[in-house]
Amino acid sequence: HVQLVESGGGPVQAGGSLRLSCTASGNIGSVNYMGWFRQAPGKEREGVTITNTEGDLGVYDDSVKGRFTISQDLAENTLYLQMNSLKPGDTAMYYCALRSVAFPAECPARPDQYDLWGQGTQVTVS
Repeated sequence: HVQLVESGGGPVQAGGSLRLSCTASGNIGSVNYMGWFRQAPGKEREGVTITNTEGDLGVYDDSVKGRFTISQDLAENTLYLQMNSLKPGDTAMYYCALRSVAFPAECPARPDQYDLWGQGTQVTVS
C-alpha cells in the first residue's frame, strides 16, 4: 500500500518561492510517471508538471514554464516542486501523483491517468 505525503505549502507573497515535497512510502517499483497537479476553488484539477522515473523528462504547463522545476530523489522516494516568482494565480491546493499502472503510450497529462495521490498541500500567494 503506497502513501504519498506532501509538505512545503503555505502563504507566500507574490514574487516569493516555495519548495513542495512529496514523500512516498510503500512499494513504488512499478511507478513510471510522476507529477504535480493543482486545484483552485471552483476549478478543475489541472496538471502543473510531469516527469518520469528516469528523470529525463520535464513537461510543464505554459503557465509555470520558467518558474517551476520538478525534481526527484529516488533514493529518498521524494518528488519536489521548486516554485519561484509565484503569482496570485498560482494559489491552489497542490497534489503530487504517481502512475503505477500499465506504461502509457504517451506522456500522461490528465489527472485520471494517475492512480496514486497525496492529500494535498495548500499554496496561497498574495
